[in-house]
Parts: sequence; structure tokens; C-alpha cells
Amino acid sequence: MKKRTQKVTALVLGTAAAVVTGTALAQGTTFLTIGSGSTTGVYFPVATGMAKMINDAGSGLRANARSTGGSVFNMNALATGELDAAVAQNDVVYYAYKGTGLDAFKGKANNKIRTMAVLYPEVLHVIARKDAGINSIADLKGKKVVIGDLGSGTEQTAAQVMDAYGLKFDDLGQALRVSPSQGISLMQDKRADALFYTVGVGASAIAQIAQTVDVKLVPVAGNQAASLIKKYPFYVRYNVSANSYRGIGATVPSVAVQATLVTTTALSEDAVYKAMKAAFGEEKDLKAIHPALANNFSYAKAVQGLPAPLHPGAVKFFKEMGVNVK
Repeated sequence: MKKRTQKVTALVLGTAAAVVTGTALAQGTTFLTIGSGSTTGVYFPVATGMAKMINDAGSGLRANARSTGGSVFNMNALATGELDAAVAQNDVVYYAYKGTGLDAFKGKANNKIRTMAVLYPEVLHVIARKDAGINSIADLKGKKVVIGDLGSGTEQTAAQVMDAYGLKFDDLGQALRVSPSQGISLMQDKRADALFYTVGVGASAIAQIAQTVDVKLVPVAGNQAASLIKKYPFYVRYNVSANSYRGIGATVPSVAVQATLVTTTALSEDAVYKAMKAAFGEEKDLKAIHPALANNFSYAKAVQGLPAPLHPGAVKFFKEMGVNVK
């Protein structure tokens, strides 16, 4: 990879990039811009935490986390070089790598995508107002439903899950394509009956809705869940435990994809290895970043269900950790 000593993408958390000349910057420093997602989700604190660990390691890497539109944006930004690494759903990464699945990637396979680590399950949350009369995905027909940002991983998941129940977006009373933060406002103002959000359990957006609105989690289970997993093998079953959010008093079955840290072959083996060593070298420190990691991450799981090949720098790191990788 070209070392960014002449031109560096400098990012302040949650702001747009500003390109600056690197005359005053230390020679030999590699700068990493890590794409995340909405500030109300889990990607952002996870990416921010990993960036801090990379910076604190003092290994010649400087990292910044950037709030973005999420998985689809991140994969496109990796392709253009706007991002150096990103957190994204494993299904979206797979589509980008193969050039299939989503209109954003069809015919544009990016075979330079490489996986650094699988992080944690991203659970499909279907949150409904208790006063909306929604007890099943099938009950969404005719309702006002937040389905995620246009082109987002959540929108794709919503379409696939609804299809398993025989529904299309056209069957909704209104399909609301907005950000999670906008979705919260719509739910609070009774302008939305339900909200789809694919995110780690404990996400602040879901907790905020549950604190301010009487809500229920709508299950994804039974034959519909089985057919979904058969058709899309990157899904797994996942039970959201009781009391994960205010007012959720019982375990609710759902499905999940996997949050995955990815990069491209443009990032050198040495840079990826150093980033991995800094962010993943002490498992307990990584898990301290967020409950989604604390409750789910392990070195063994980090190399399972890979949507694209492991980066050589990640292979080197995991071998040092005693993980059987190629």
C-alpha cells in the first residue's frame, strides 16, 4: 500500500473527511480510516474503541473511526479508497465480494475485499409499538414501518425476512426509508408503527425507543425462520434474552447476521497485523469496548463464517493466537 505521507485522509469522529498535506506528519506513519455506522448503533462505539486501541499501541498506525450510513456505504467506500477498513454485515460483505445480491454491487465484484475478523452477531430487531396491534411479521401488512436507510443492510434484511412471510414492501401502508435516529423520532411521535434494525443487542437506538415508548419485539421463528436460513445461509438463529430492553420480559426468537471487520488488499500485511495486534491482542480489552463483543467474541468465532478470505495480516495474527487458519 502507498504510505500516506504525502496525502492523508484525516477524519474527526462523525464528520466528513478533510484531505490535508502531510508535511508536518511523522514519516512512515500509516493512517487508517475505519467506517462504522450510525452513532446510535453498535458499529460506531466498536470502531471508535478499536481505533483508540490502535492509536494507544504506538506501532506506527494512526486510526480514526468515521460515522457512516452503514454496511453498503462502507463496502462502496472501501472500493473507492475512501475507507481503509470498515465494520459491515457479513451478508453485505459477501454480496460486495461476489458482485451480487444488492443493486449497489451487481456486476461490480470486488475481489480485493479481505476479512480481518468476525466480531459479533447482528440481530434483527423488529420493534413494534404495543398499541399498533403487531404480534407477527405478517401483521406488518398495511402498517407504517421503518425499514432502514435506502440501500442499507437493514433494508436488505427487512426485504428478505418479509419475503419469508409472504410480504413485500408494497404491502406496507408506508415503507419509511430513514436513519435509525430518524426512526426513533417517528416511533416516538406515532408516525411509525414498527421499526427494523439489524444491530447488536444492547444498541442505544433500541434502548432509547424502549425507554420512551411501550414496545414489543416481534419474533422471527418457526417455518419462516427455517426457510430464511435455508435460502440465505449467512443467517443464524438468535434468541434475544428477556430484559435486554425495558419492557421485554421474555426471550424472543429472531435471526442474526454477523458484524465483520473488513479491509482490502490495498492495506499491507504489516499494517493489518499491527492493527490486529493492537485491537485484538488482549481479548479482555476488546470485549470491554461493548457488551456485543463481551457476550459473543472469541478468537475461534472470529474466523468462522467468513464472507471473504482472511487478509494475510489477519492470518499471521490468528496463527500467533493459536487459531487454526490457512
